[in-house]
Amino acid sequence: MTPLQLAKTINNSLSKLTLANSKVVLSSVRHHWNKDFKPGPYPKTEAERLAAAKRYGLDPSEYEPYRDDGTGYGDYPKFKAESGDSRDPFYPWDNPEFKRNYNENMHVQFDLIREDRYDVNARHISSCVEQYLQLIGTLSGFFLLIWIGEQFKAFHPILPKQMPAEGKKHYQFD
Repeated sequence: MTPLQLAKTINNSLSKLTLANSKVVLSSVRHHWNKDFKPGPYPKTEAERLAAAKRYGLDPSEYEPYRDDGTGYGDYPKFKAESGDSRDPFYPWDNPEFKRNYNENMHVQFDLIREDRYDVNARHISSCVEQYLQLIGTLSGFFLLIWIGEQFKAFHPILPKQMPAEGKKHYQFD
Protein backbone atom coordinates (compact mmCIF):
# COMPACT_ATOMS: atom_id res chain seq x y z
CA MET A 1 0.00 0.00 0.00
CA THR A 2 1.46 3.35 -1.03
CA PRO A 3 1.58 6.30 1.36
CA LEU A 4 -1.07 8.11 -0.70
CA GLN A 5 -3.49 5.17 -0.45
CA LEU A 6 -2.79 4.90 3.28
CA ALA A 7 -3.54 8.60 3.76
CA LYS A 8 -6.83 8.28 1.84
CA THR A 9 -7.84 5.25 3.91
CA ILE A 10 -7.12 7.06 7.18
CA ASN A 11 -8.96 10.16 5.98
CA ASN A 12 -12.03 8.12 4.96
CA SER A 13 -12.13 6.26 8.25
CA LEU A 14 -11.80 9.49 10.26
CA SER A 15 -14.54 11.19 8.26
CA LYS A 16 -16.85 8.19 8.82
CA LEU A 17 -16.07 8.28 12.53
CA THR A 18 -16.82 12.00 12.69
CA LEU A 19 -20.09 11.64 10.80
CA ALA A 20 -21.14 8.70 12.97
CA ASN A 21 -20.54 10.75 16.12
CA SER A 22 -21.71 14.10 14.78
CA LYS A 23 -23.88 14.75 17.86
CA VAL A 24 -20.87 14.27 20.08
CA VAL A 25 -18.72 16.51 17.90
CA LEU A 26 -21.35 19.23 17.69
CA SER A 27 -22.03 19.24 21.41
CA SER A 28 -18.32 19.41 22.19
CA VAL A 29 -17.90 22.34 19.81
CA ARG A 30 -20.96 24.24 21.01
CA HIS A 31 -20.04 24.00 24.70
CA HIS A 32 -22.73 25.86 26.63
CA TRP A 33 -24.15 28.05 23.86
CA ASN A 34 -27.90 28.35 23.62
CA LYS A 35 -29.78 30.07 20.79
CA ASP A 36 -31.80 31.95 23.40
CA PHE A 37 -28.63 33.75 24.52
CA LYS A 38 -28.33 35.61 21.21
CA PRO A 39 -29.63 39.18 21.50
CA GLY A 40 -32.43 40.31 19.24
CA PRO A 41 -32.31 43.33 16.94
CA TYR A 42 -32.04 46.80 18.45
CA PRO A 43 -35.53 47.99 19.52
CA LYS A 44 -36.70 50.82 17.28
CA THR A 45 -40.27 51.26 18.57
CA GLU A 46 -41.67 51.45 22.08
CA ALA A 47 -43.45 48.11 21.65
CA GLU A 48 -40.17 46.40 20.72
CA ARG A 49 -38.51 48.06 23.70
CA LEU A 50 -41.21 46.76 26.08
CA ALA A 51 -40.97 43.26 24.56
CA ALA A 52 -37.18 43.26 25.02
CA ALA A 53 -37.52 44.41 28.63
CA LYS A 54 -39.98 41.57 29.27
CA ARG A 55 -37.69 39.07 27.56
CA TYR A 56 -34.83 39.93 29.93
CA GLY A 57 -37.09 40.08 32.98
CA LEU A 58 -36.55 43.78 33.63
CA ASP A 59 -38.91 46.57 34.49
CA PRO A 60 -39.39 48.83 31.41
CA SER A 61 -38.13 51.82 33.40
CA GLU A 62 -34.88 49.94 34.19
CA TYR A 63 -34.31 48.64 30.66
CA GLU A 64 -31.74 50.52 28.60
CA PRO A 65 -30.09 48.82 25.59
CA TYR A 66 -26.60 49.55 24.29
CA ARG A 67 -26.27 52.10 21.51
CA ASP A 68 -26.82 50.74 18.01
CA ASP A 69 -23.24 51.41 16.87
CA GLY A 70 -22.52 48.13 15.10
CA THR A 71 -21.00 46.21 18.04
CA GLY A 72 -23.67 43.53 17.74
CA TYR A 73 -25.15 43.88 21.23
CA GLY A 74 -28.63 44.40 19.76
CA ASP A 75 -31.35 44.61 22.41
CA TYR A 76 -29.17 43.32 25.25
CA PRO A 77 -29.61 45.47 28.37
CA LYS A 78 -26.87 47.76 29.58
CA PHE A 79 -25.91 46.78 33.13
CA LYS A 80 -23.54 48.49 35.52
CA ALA A 81 -20.20 46.67 35.51
CA GLU A 82 -19.78 44.82 38.81
CA SER A 83 -16.82 42.50 39.24
CA GLY A 84 -17.01 39.21 41.08
CA ASP A 85 -14.59 40.51 43.70
CA SER A 86 -17.01 43.23 44.75
CA ARG A 87 -19.94 40.83 45.21
CA ASP A 88 -20.83 39.45 48.65
CA PRO A 89 -18.82 36.25 49.27
CA PHE A 90 -21.15 35.07 52.05
CA TYR A 91 -24.38 35.25 50.03
CA PRO A 92 -25.72 31.76 49.15
CA TRP A 93 -25.21 32.00 45.38
CA ASP A 94 -26.75 29.37 43.10
CA ASN A 95 -23.50 29.31 41.15
CA PRO A 96 -20.87 30.20 43.77
CA GLU A 97 -17.82 29.85 41.53
CA PHE A 98 -19.08 32.82 39.47
CA LYS A 99 -21.03 34.51 42.30
CA ARG A 100 -24.26 34.61 40.35
CA ASN A 101 -27.75 33.15 40.56
CA TYR A 102 -29.59 31.12 37.97
CA ASN A 103 -31.63 33.13 35.47
CA GLU A 104 -29.63 36.25 36.37
CA ASN A 105 -28.72 38.44 33.43
CA MET A 106 -25.00 38.74 32.82
CA HIS A 107 -23.00 41.78 31.83
CA VAL A 108 -21.94 41.86 28.18
CA GLN A 109 -18.29 41.57 29.23
CA PHE A 110 -18.86 38.95 31.91
CA ASP A 111 -15.88 36.94 30.72
CA LEU A 112 -13.65 39.99 31.38
CA ILE A 113 -14.97 41.03 34.81
CA ARG A 114 -15.26 37.65 36.53
CA GLU A 115 -13.68 37.10 39.92
CA ASP A 116 -10.46 35.67 38.48
CA ARG A 117 -10.03 38.48 35.93
CA TYR A 118 -9.99 42.28 35.89
CA ASP A 119 -11.69 44.08 38.79
CA VAL A 120 -13.47 47.20 37.50
CA ASN A 121 -14.46 48.24 41.02
CA ALA A 122 -10.95 48.15 42.47
CA ARG A 123 -9.63 51.19 44.31
CA HIS A 124 -5.90 51.53 43.87
CA ILE A 125 -3.63 53.05 46.49
CA SER A 126 -1.92 55.28 43.95
CA SER A 127 -2.97 56.66 40.59
CA CYS A 128 -1.80 55.25 37.27
CA VAL A 129 0.69 58.11 36.83
CA GLU A 130 2.24 57.39 40.23
CA GLN A 131 2.43 53.68 39.43
CA TYR A 132 4.15 54.47 36.11
CA LEU A 133 6.66 56.76 37.85
CA GLN A 134 7.37 54.05 40.44
CA LEU A 135 8.06 51.57 37.63
CA ILE A 136 10.38 53.98 35.83
CA GLY A 137 12.18 54.79 39.12
CA THR A 138 12.68 51.12 39.98
CA LEU A 139 13.97 50.22 36.51
CA SER A 140 16.27 53.28 36.50
CA GLY A 141 17.68 52.23 39.87
CA PHE A 142 18.45 48.72 38.61
CA PHE A 143 20.10 50.06 35.46
CA LEU A 144 22.17 52.50 37.57
CA LEU A 145 23.37 49.64 39.79
CA ILE A 146 24.28 47.58 36.73
CA TRP A 147 26.17 50.52 35.19
CA ILE A 148 28.11 51.14 38.42
CA GLY A 149 28.94 47.45 38.62
CA GLU A 150 30.29 47.54 35.07
CA GLN A 151 32.47 50.59 35.80
CA PHE A 152 34.14 49.18 38.94
CA LYS A 153 34.88 45.54 38.29
CA ALA A 154 35.23 43.25 41.29
CA PHE A 155 37.14 39.99 41.00
CA HIS A 156 38.83 37.37 43.13
CA PRO A 157 42.65 37.59 43.05
CA ILE A 158 44.21 34.37 41.76
CA LEU A 159 47.75 33.13 41.12
CA PRO A 160 48.93 32.19 37.66
CA LYS A 161 48.34 28.61 36.59
CA GLN A 162 51.04 26.13 37.47
CA MET A 163 52.00 24.37 34.28
CA PRO A 164 54.43 21.40 34.25
CA ALA A 165 57.94 22.18 33.00
CA GLU A 166 61.06 20.12 32.22
CA GLY A 167 63.16 19.29 35.28
CA LYS A 168 60.73 20.61 37.88
CA LYS A 169 58.86 18.56 40.46
CA HIS A 170 55.19 19.41 40.89
CA TYR A 171 54.48 17.00 43.68
CA GLN A 172 55.47 16.74 47.34
CA PHE A 173 55.08 13.06 48.17
CA ASP A 174 58.68 11.86 47.59
